[in-house]
Parts: sequence; C-alpha cells; structure tokens
Amino acid sequence: MTTITYPLSRIEGHARVVIDIHDDEVFRTDFQAMEMRGFSYYVQGIPAEQITVVVPRICGVCSTAHQVASVKALEDVFGVTPPPLAEEIREVLLLGQLIQNQATSLFIFTMPDRINAASIFEVAEPQKEKERQFSIAQAALRIRKIGTDMITLAGGQFIHPIKTTIGGVTSGIPREKADAMIKTIDSLLPVAQELVDIYWEMSMEMGDRIGSWGDDAPTYYLASTEADNFRLNSKRLRLMSPEGREVHNFSPHEFESYLQIEDSDYSYASSSSFQGEIMRANSLARINLANSMGTPKADTFLKRFVETFGRPAHAIMFFDLCRGIELVYALEKSRQMLEKDLEHGETEVGYTPRDGVGYGLVEAPRGPLIHHYQVEDGLIKNANFIIPTVHNMLAIRRALMVVAKRYVSAEGINSELERAVGRVVRAFDPCIACATK
Repeated sequence: MTTITYPLSRIEGHARVVIDIHDDEVFRTDFQAMEMRGFSYYVQGIPAEQITVVVPRICGVCSTAHQVASVKALEDVFGVTPPPLAEEIREVLLLGQLIQNQATSLFIFTMPDRINAASIFEVAEPQKEKERQFSIAQAALRIRKIGTDMITLAGGQFIHPIKTTIGGVTSGIPREKADAMIKTIDSLLPVAQELVDIYWEMSMEMGDRIGSWGDDAPTYYLASTEADNFRLNSKRLRLMSPEGREVHNFSPHEFESYLQIEDSDYSYASSSSFQGEIMRANSLARINLANSMGTPKADTFLKRFVETFGRPAHAIMFFDLCRGIELVYALEKSRQMLEKDLEHGETEVGYTPRDGVGYGLVEAPRGPLIHHYQVEDGLIKNANFIIPTVHNMLAIRRALMVVAKRYVSAEGINSELERAVGRVVRAFDPCIACATK
C-alpha cells in the first residue's frame, strides 16, 4: 500500500489530505484536521454571560459570526428580543465579515490556482503581465479592507468585535461614519465588479485547461438565507434536494431532527449529513437556494450564473464564482443599509438572566453556524458548536476521491495531483480552526 500526504496552504487552520493507494487504485481519501482544541470543554462552568467574549477567540477570521451566534443563543435562553435597529446593525456587521472573507478567499486563497502560482504576489513574466497581476493584487486588498473597516464600524473593532451584546448592540452607527463608508463603497464597487469578471474569466480558462470543474455529482444543499431575502442574521435553515426542490425548512432548535453529526476516526473535525446523504453548505448552497439577491448588480451576476450553469449547479469549482456574486451583493447591500438612519433609536433592551437551553443561528461565510448552550445555575453546563465546515466534510472527502482517481493510474501518479487536491479543498473554503473539536 502507498500513502501520499499533502499538507495544505491557503486555508484557515491546519489540515492535510491523505490518499491511500493499493494495487494502483485509490481506495481511500481523507481530509484531516490535525489539532484538537477543546472549546466545547473548557467553556463548561464559566458564567453564561461571559461566553460571548470567549467564543469569538475560536477563530480570528470567523470571530464576528461566533460572537453574534453566541449572543443570539443567550438571548434565546433569557427570552430577549433585541430592537429592530440592533438587528440591522448586526446585519451590517455580518455583511462586513462576508466582504472580508469572500475577498480573502477569492483573491488571496484561490486566484493563485487560476494562474498556476503559489501566491497572487508571485509575479509572472512578461512585464505587462507583471503589471496586470500587481494591479489585481492591489485592488483585491483594497476591497478586502472595506470588509475589515465595516466590521470595525458596526462592531467596534475588527478582530473580536465588541459592540454586539445580549439584548442588542451598545451603540448605533454615526451618520458621518456611515457616509464615509458609502463614499468608499461607491469608489470601489466598480473595482470589485471588474475583479469578479476577471476571476470569472480566469476560472473559465482554468476549467478549459484542466478539463474539469471538479466533483459535479448532485448533493443536498444547506443554507439559512431566504430565497428572496439574503439576510445573514438568519432565523431558519433551508435544505434543497439534489433535484433543486426545497424539501425542509426548520429552526435551529430542530436541527438534530434533520442533521446527523458524527465524530470521525481520521480527523478532529466531525461531519454532518442529511439522513446519511452528503450535503454542501457555503456559497454554492446559498446561490442555489436564492431566487434573487435583492441588489441590481449582484442579480445580474446571479442571472449570468444560472443561465450558464443551471440551477442547482453542482460542480465544486462553482463555489468560487458564487463567492464573487456574494461579494458584489454584500457591497451593494451594505451601501443600502448605511443609507438608513442607524444612529438614532433604541439599540438594546435589558434582560434578566435565567437558566435554560438556547440556540443562536447566523449564516457565516462558510454556511450556517449554530451555537447551542445549556445554562444551569447561571453557568454554562454544555456548549455545542455546529460549525459550517462540518456540513462540507463528506463532500470534501468525496471530491478528493474523484480527483485522486483522475490523477492516479497504473501508469503512475500525475504531478498535477498535488495542485488538484489543493484546488478541491480551497473550493470549499474550509475553516479548520473552527471545525476542530
């Protein structure tokens, strides 16, 4: 038996791909999260109201989604309904995270795969191409900065935002700061559209070059955004069948009735399924489940995507094109929301702590995130984090099997395999820092 191991780069956290070959045939592919972190265990026993400060530290990239989900879980326990203004500001905060994440994933993590490079900063020849690539890199970082600035604006600071609190948010968004952000969006939205067009073109060229868009077998799709209301501060989960029908719509309280989550014997990350069937979450799931984005430029991209690839689309490299649609949407939607008065009005309500069980749901960039807490005597008795990447684990494993069988044969192992497994994993944009137990 031959075992090939590929450490992975340009993902969040630490993971590797392991491929086992016997008699010139691939018989197992694994995607392994290699570290145990134990968040569910070491939050046990802490005062419930302190957990909203602790759990954003699960991940420096996903801290925004973790904080909002944590606060919503305790609001569920305490029976608190935040004011509408607070819900709007939380949505702006989550849109900032979507901008920051999708720009990072598209232009820093996966664009190098389109140009067969290790990094967007790996300058190519000739000089004209050097200048073009440098210009793309500069523009990508400017778009990403809008997201980090948006998180700071709505959340108080970029890493581990502090303004979302039980009962609402600590303050609104001043008019002058909102207007400054609108001005920035107006100047860079055309740049983002151009970058998405360039990325689309590069992706089509890559598909032609390698002769594949990856595993395109149908699966179920899971998201918590609505069909015509693409909110990230969400309340219910939706499940689409491989044929494209929405077959279930359920609250986070009911997730255990629909989703089966199992520990793995080869990874510190669990995996989820629907009745044993493979699911996909993240951008492709959201776009498949969307009738419209609700903003004009993003809807133009959505129409282009559906007309080109159908609905539902299944090939895994489509995840990246969908992130481009979402990046444009998040910029447009943020602008729309910042035009409102987000400064004046009630931003938080009081609450009385109590014991009980609560669930907090948000649509994180990588899919539905649920925090599930049991509070007893004012302390966290149990905490369960249902991480978006967990919903993609079985799909990643199957996609790796597809690509391994393509590049391993009796003639040998094609050197393209190493690049191919990286493309496969990065298509799902996994966050291993969050997904490890």
